[in-house]
Amino acid sequence: MQAIARWVKADLRARRGQAALTVLAVAGIVAALITAATLLEDGTNPWRGLFTKGNGAHVWIHTVDPPDPAALRRLDGVADVAGPYRSAPATLVQPGKKTPITLREMPAALPRVGRPVVAEGRWLDPRDPEGVVVERSFAKATGLRPGSAFTVTGLDGATHNLVVVGLAESGDQGFYPEWKPGLAWTLRQTLLTVEPKSGRTESVTGLRLSDPELTDLIVQRTVTTLGGQVQRISTWREVRASMELDNRLLGVLLALFGTVGLIAAALAIANAVGGRVLVQLRDIATLKSLGFTRGQVSLALLIEHGALGLAGVVLGVAAGWAITVYAMQDLVVVPLSLGPLAAIAGGTALTVLVAVGLPAWRGGRTPPIPAAPAAPPRGKLSRLARLALLVRLPPALVLGARDAFTRRLPAALTTFGLAVPMMMISIGLGCWATLDDFREHPERVGQAGRLIVRAGSVPAADVEKIALADPGVRAAYPGAEVDTLVPGQTRTVRARALGTSAQPYPFHVVEGRMFRERGEAVAGQGLLDLMDVEIGDRVRVTIGGTPLILLIVGRVIEPEQDGEVLSFGIDSLNAKDAVPVPFYSLVLHDDADPAEVRARLQAAGLEVSQPVNPADRLAIIRVIIVALTVVLALIGLANLLTANALGLRDHAVDLAVLKAMGLTPRQVTATLVTATGLLVTLGVLIGTAAGASLSAWLIDLQGAASGVGSGIGRTPSLTTLAVAALTAIGAALLVALIPARRAARFHIPHAVR
Repeated sequence: MQAIARWVKADLRARRGQAALTVLAVAGIVAALITAATLLEDGTNPWRGLFTKGNGAHVWIHTVDPPDPAALRRLDGVADVAGPYRSAPATLVQPGKKTPITLREMPAALPRVGRPVVAEGRWLDPRDPEGVVVERSFAKATGLRPGSAFTVTGLDGATHNLVVVGLAESGDQGFYPEWKPGLAWTLRQTLLTVEPKSGRTESVTGLRLSDPELTDLIVQRTVTTLGGQVQRISTWREVRASMELDNRLLGVLLALFGTVGLIAAALAIANAVGGRVLVQLRDIATLKSLGFTRGQVSLALLIEHGALGLAGVVLGVAAGWAITVYAMQDLVVVPLSLGPLAAIAGGTALTVLVAVGLPAWRGGRTPPIPAAPAAPPRGKLSRLARLALLVRLPPALVLGARDAFTRRLPAALTTFGLAVPMMMISIGLGCWATLDDFREHPERVGQAGRLIVRAGSVPAADVEKIALADPGVRAAYPGAEVDTLVPGQTRTVRARALGTSAQPYPFHVVEGRMFRERGEAVAGQGLLDLMDVEIGDRVRVTIGGTPLILLIVGRVIEPEQDGEVLSFGIDSLNAKDAVPVPFYSLVLHDDADPAEVRARLQAAGLEVSQPVNPADRLAIIRVIIVALTVVLALIGLANLLTANALGLRDHAVDLAVLKAMGLTPRQVTATLVTATGLLVTLGVLIGTAAGASLSAWLIDLQGAASGVGSGIGRTPSLTTLAVAALTAIGAALLVALIPARRAARFHIPHAVR
C-alpha cells in the first residue's frame, strides 16, 4: 500500500491542474443538485421554509371566545399551543380604494409556536403602540413598507392612524390575494383601540402537532372538545396548497440538468481515467515489471481517480450546504434534509466509482513491457482527412484531420462528452426563450388582460365606464371567480366567468375553439384530466348550490391552479350568481404602459391590481440555468483536456518528424489545434442540434403532464444558438491552443524522448 500511495501522490503532483478540474467538476454537479433540490422544494412551495423557521402551528382554530389552552394541550397528539390571540376585522383606507384587513394580537416577544418571520424592519415594541407588522405579500399589494403611515377604520366607522414598523412572512397563512383578507400583527392595546368591543372580535388559537399526518383526527377531537364555539378551522395542508406555485417546469429542468449533468460528469471522469491509463502505459508496465499485480494496478488507479471524485462530492456537499444556508438566507429556504442530501451524495459517489472502475480494470490488464512504444494504433487516413487532401487544404489541416480520429473510441467519447453538455445548455436556452415569450406575449398564457380593476371608492355601476374612458384601455371584460364542486370528487376547482358569450375574453385557444354561446366553456388541461373529459364533452358542476351544465369547446393554456380551471361567459351563470360583477379584466393597447394606466385608474378611484406573470414566478430558473451552464462547461473542459492529453501522447514522436519535414512551430500548433477543434466542433454541433430539437418538445411534454397544457415551449432563436455554439467552439480552441503551442516549442531530441 505504501508503494501505491507514493505512486498516486507522485502522479497527482504531476497533473495538479487536471486533478483540480476533476474535483471542481464533480463538486459543481453535487452543489448544483443540492441547490436545485432545495430551490425546487422551497422555490415552488415556500411554505416549508416559512413553517420551519416560524415553528408554525399545524391547525388554527377560530372561535367566538378564547378556549382553554390547557385543555387543548391535553389532547392526544397536540405538542404545543399558540395563543389564544384576539383578531378583529378592519378596513385599510388608501387614496382611491378600501381594502379589508385583519388585525391580530401578538405579544411583543415572539412566541415559541406560530411566530412570524420578520423580513424587513423590526417586530412590535410596547413603546410604539401605533406600530404594526404587516404580512409581506399584502404589503406588496397595497404599497406599504416600513415607515409607511396608513389609516384603518373599525366596524364602528372610527378611523385610526397606524405605522408600519416591519414586514413579516408566515407559514400559517397563505399569500395575498389568494388568501384574503390581508393580515397585520398588532399589540393587544392597539387592537383594543381599533376594536374595543369583544363581540366584534374572534379568538384564534394554533395547535402544533406531534404528527402532522394526524391532522384530521386532531381537528375532530378539537371540534368535539370546543363544541359550538368553533367558527372555522384552517390547517397546514390548506396553507401549503395556497402557497404552491406549481412551477413544474422548474422541477423538470432541474431534474433533467442534474441527471444528465451527472451522466456527463461520469463520462468525463471515465474518459479522463481512460486517457490517463493510455498516457501512463509505460509507467504501469514498469510497475508490473517491478512486481505489481493486476489487482494492485487497478486498485492504484481506482484509489487515485476515485479519491478525486469523492473529494469533489465532499466539496460539493459543503458548497451546496453553504449556498442554501448563507447565500440564500433572504429567500427563507431551509437546507435539504438528511435523506435527500445523502441520496445525492451517495448517488454521485457511486456513479464516480462505477465510471472509474472499468478504465482501472483495463489499466490492470496492461502487459509488463516497459519499452512498448506509444504509437497511434491506426495509420489509415480518415474520410475527413481524405476530403481535406482532395480539396487541397494546407498540410497542417490535413494532418490535424488525420489525427482527430486516430483513436476511434476516445474520439467518439470526446465528441459525445462535449455533445451532452451542449445539448443541456441548448435546452436551458429553450427554457429561457419560453420565459421570454411568457413576458413578451402574456396573452398566450391567459393574461391578455394586463390589469384587473374593482370598485374602490366609486359605485360598482361606474367601474366599466371609468375604465373604458382611459385612453390606454382597449376593452373591459366583466369577470367573477368562484369555487365549484366537481361531481365525484371531494374537492373544488376554480370556475372563471370572464367576458360574455357574445364578447368573450381573448383566451389563447390551442385546441378547439372559443365559447360563443351560453353554456359553452373552455378548460385547462388539468381540468380535462381531473374530470376525464375531452373537448366536445358536457360537464356538470355546482356553483352557489345550483347545478350548471357546460359544453367544453376548447382547451386553453392555463398556468393557474395546475390548469384545473373552467372558463366561460359570465352570462352562462345563473342570475343569482352573476351579480354583482366583482371585477373587470382590462386589455390595453399595444403602446400603453400598464403602470401609467394603473396610476390613472387609481387616481380615478378604482382599485387596480396586476396579474402575476408566470415568468416572474419562474425567475429563479434563469439563475439555475446560468449556474448549471457553468458546471456543464467545466465538464466539457475536463473532456477537452483529456482529448488534448491523448493527442499529445499519441503524436509526441510525430512532432519531431513534422519539424524534421520542415513544418514551422505555427504549423505544428495548427495541426494539434485542428485535431482537437474538429472533435469540439462536431460535439458542439450535434449537442446544439439535439438540444434545439428537444427543448420545446420537453417543455410541452411537461406542460401537458402538469396541467398547464402543451403549446408553451419555445425553441431558441437561430442567432442565440449560433452565438452559443460559436462561443463554445471558440473557448475550446483557446483552451486547446495553450498546450499545443507549448508542445510545438519542444526541441526535437526532447520530443523523441
